[in-house]
Amino acid sequence: MRIAELIQRWNKIAQTRTAVRSYTVHLPLRDAARIEALHMMYPDRSDSQLMADLIRAALDELEVAMPYVPGNRVIAEDDYGDPIYEDLGPTPRFYSLSHEILRRLETAPLAK
Repeated sequence: MRIAELIQRWNKIAQTRTAVRSYTVHLPLRDAARIEALHMMYPDRSDSQLMADLIRAALDELEVAMPYVPGNRVIAEDDYGDPIYEDLGPTPRFYSLSHEILRRLETAPLAK
């Protein structure tokens, strides 16, 4: 999800529930004021929902912004037959760690 899509999402009433993990966040007052302003503008969304959406959108944009660092090994060819080289940048490690941690979180017993 892109940051620009959040307003459309927040204008919709339906909210989906997914498994979550709780984090405590300490915000500078300027950011806290902006979260409160968004909550006043979109009262159907809790502060927690707004922050979760913002974090999700920021992480999605961060993934896209990670630099591609071509390696020496060809891993595929594009539609024109040109080589696609393995990515030695941070993206593959980020994906691998994210998927590994997600599997672990999904199979962990629920805290009571």
